[in-house]
Amino acid sequence: MQNKTVCYRNVDWLVRWNGEAGAHEYVRGGDFAYDGDSIVHVGPGYAGEVAEERAGAGLMIMPGLINLHTHSATMPVLKGIREDMANPSLYMSALYDGWNLFPTPVERKRWNTAYAYGEMLRSGCTTVLDMCYPFPDWLEVADESGIRCYFGGLFQSANWSTTNGHSLDYIWADDGGTAAMAQSMQLIADARAHGSALLDGAVTPMAVDTCTAELIAEAERESQALGAPFQLHVGESMIEFLEMTRRTGLSQMQWLDANDLLLEGMLIGHGIFLDHHSWLHWGTRDDLDILVDIKAVVTHCPVVFSRYGITLESFGLYNDAGVTMTIGTDVFPHNMIEEMRSAAVCGRIADQHMHAVPTTSVFEAATSEAAKALGRDDLGRLAEGAKADFVVVDCKVPEMQPLYDPLRSLIHTAADRAVRDVYVGGIERVRDGVVLSLDMPRIASEVNATQEALTPDASSRHWAKKPLDDIAPRTLPVAET
Repeated sequence: MQNKTVCYRNVDWLVRWNGEAGAHEYVRGGDFAYDGDSIVHVGPGYAGEVAEERAGAGLMIMPGLINLHTHSATMPVLKGIREDMANPSLYMSALYDGWNLFPTPVERKRWNTAYAYGEMLRSGCTTVLDMCYPFPDWLEVADESGIRCYFGGLFQSANWSTTNGHSLDYIWADDGGTAAMAQSMQLIADARAHGSALLDGAVTPMAVDTCTAELIAEAERESQALGAPFQLHVGESMIEFLEMTRRTGLSQMQWLDANDLLLEGMLIGHGIFLDHHSWLHWGTRDDLDILVDIKAVVTHCPVVFSRYGITLESFGLYNDAGVTMTIGTDVFPHNMIEEMRSAAVCGRIADQHMHAVPTTSVFEAATSEAAKALGRDDLGRLAEGAKADFVVVDCKVPEMQPLYDPLRSLIHTAADRAVRDVYVGGIERVRDGVVLSLDMPRIASEVNATQEALTPDASSRHWAKKPLDDIAPRTLPVAET
């Protein structure tokens, strides 16, 4: 059998997994070798046969980042529109009257998804759990991109809408969402039958307020039978909390608990508005203990909520209590390094303490903790036998200098500007900052065309039929010419 081992020699900084300590560590001047889709050496002096040697001077090699919460098919087309958009009558969230302003036609969703995957790869993300309503070509887009993808086909018992801008209406499906769930389960089967080792599935009912107890229970049974991750949006907005307490008298977590709907290790999407959040002034403080008891995983997406003036309370509190903290992008930009930085900054502000969220914690959340949440000990780390999902960072770029601590320089300053190359399963997907597997200029043009086509009718989809210039006024007025 022909030797295909590639070895980076004398790498300035290796982010190696120390199995004995159960933690990442720096190695200075070591070798990094991989063969096919697996890592064969991380550390000093690789002595095995090598098919190709590469210089490691001026580089940091780290594990690929893992994005556990995003919605690729709908979000990129809203760029430039929703960044300053909020509804004070719905507690600042723009989710309910902004989501459907730019509904991408099914046949054009592939461009949004390709755009999002390209952004992820460019920022060093090698694995994603992507939650979308199933559409044709989704598997093919992921396969073409080369990202490692868990497909979460969304399904629910009810759709929400607003006709007045301050309250929600729930339109319940006659079948309780079972047909949509069957479509999602077929998506998982198709991903596993696809033939690519990079494609798998997750069970992802939409949200605690849009799913019946029966649908959630059936989804959890499917998740356990399939051995697939399970994620549910819980605590995404204040209006969701108020709706659930109006219906049941219980917080979302307490309602799930009372109905025996809590799975050990389940992924809680966002988990912000739980009973201890300062905006709520609720009479209990039980939800965090419930998260700890079930070994829950919170998929934290700080950037989008920080734009609304909202933050988790708090990353440090959850992490110290024993909740597994992970990170996702949710919306645009699909940039995991920016999410890590925002997680640290927002967490420190929430706790009014600089050491509440060390850089180590957010890096673990985007790597080893996320891998643990997926039940994967071969992702999120550089270790022998792990998958060759890795990122080559150029430490010579000015934004990385000076270089006392390369992860701090990357996360807090350089971000994706220092990401040089990205490999998924040993295959190069980004080289010199350019995504190789996707034609990003063409994809960006297609997403722009979708937005332009939807812009003239956007006001007709707003509950008050406001002109788009009033819903999302431009940063500066456009001068008449």
